[in-house]
Amino acid sequence: MINTVGLLTKRRFLPLFVTQFLGAFNDNLFKNAMVFFATYQIFKSEAAETQFSALATGLFILPFFLFSALAGQLADSYDKAKIMRVIKIAEVVIMLVGATGIFFGHLELMLAALVGMGIHSTFFGPIKYAIIPQHMAGDEVLGGTGLVEAGTYVAILCGTIAGGVLDPHLAAVGVVLVAGIGWFASTHIPSAPPVTKLKIDWNVFRSSYRLIAATLHIRRLYLAINAISVFWTIAAVLAVLFPPLVKNVFHAQKDVASVFLGIFSVGIAIGSIIINRMLNGKVSARWSPASVLAMAVFVADFYWCARSWGGDESVLASTREFLAIPGTWRVLFDLLMIAITGGMFVVPLYAFLTTTVDKSQTSRTVAANNIVNSAFMVGGSVGILGLTQLGVSVSDAILVVLALCVISAWCGWRLYQAEKSHEMDSVVSLPD
Repeated sequence: MINTVGLLTKRRFLPLFVTQFLGAFNDNLFKNAMVFFATYQIFKSEAAETQFSALATGLFILPFFLFSALAGQLADSYDKAKIMRVIKIAEVVIMLVGATGIFFGHLELMLAALVGMGIHSTFFGPIKYAIIPQHMAGDEVLGGTGLVEAGTYVAILCGTIAGGVLDPHLAAVGVVLVAGIGWFASTHIPSAPPVTKLKIDWNVFRSSYRLIAATLHIRRLYLAINAISVFWTIAAVLAVLFPPLVKNVFHAQKDVASVFLGIFSVGIAIGSIIINRMLNGKVSARWSPASVLAMAVFVADFYWCARSWGGDESVLASTREFLAIPGTWRVLFDLLMIAITGGMFVVPLYAFLTTTVDKSQTSRTVAANNIVNSAFMVGGSVGILGLTQLGVSVSDAILVVLALCVISAWCGWRLYQAEKSHEMDSVVSLPD
């Protein structure tokens, strides 16, 4: 077993890491530039801002629900490296559309590009996890998965900050350039030929149903996917809430919203690394229940801070002014710890997905997970949209996250109990 960080020096891992890093960066540079533009320059009410944020999040996630099964079939049937290159060429085209929308201030065109990036990520997602056990040794899978997660969230941090501070025209040029570099990095990913050849079912609804039915009857996958799905619902709800929360509760400018999202992203990256060290490369849900219960404690304190926040409502504070307000560092610490404990919770669960089934079926397993995740996340976004229309304030909506933490802890505990009862010793196969 080589040192986990040492994987970054290996050709079997580094080009994959760079490709997924740049893709995650571009997703968030574009999405946040658009959402912040709408929140701070178009809409003038908390409800409208929250609803648009929820709409953007839902549109980005929807393709995962529709096309993940097809993406998983293709990834298990063809060379994964070649598919990545095709996906990255598509990203260049999508970002050209998005850049045009930014240059002309055309919100509908930007939303169309956002859907396109959702489709891009749908087809890329199963591959970036499924290729790891194909190129890594067994005791490197957790480390490789953790690095991919950590890199993804550092990329989200960078993209979020860039989306908040860059001039829109610079952002438009940036997303096209980054897409081009991502394609170049993908050309260096070693070949990952299929272990099997499937008859592709192009009916996305039928194939989605069959894939979920084939996957969720396996207890360990059912438990892991449920736990991951609840966690990503938490992440989706927080992503929806952050821009209107920063503007209307903490009375701060969009660069502070970037700080909130950035801290959350880097915290998950830190948690991913910590849990890999704690488990010493072993795939286990041992620390998942405790991690998410700790997360609930910090969510509760964050809610209390938001509810009791004062300040001048007529002036939006810059980052420097916000950091000088009493209580700010407590808020930021809560955010960081929410993210760290969240990363510790979710990373081992992804490793379960790629080590439970045969290597010929890992893409479809991750795809099934993505379908369920996306359904939960869209449900969370729609739920927040409904709550705001019923008059629930953006700060009170944080209580939804607190409830989801408790549910996550229960899911994680059930998975660990199954692990302890020796139900997870063998690799299983999905029905064809």
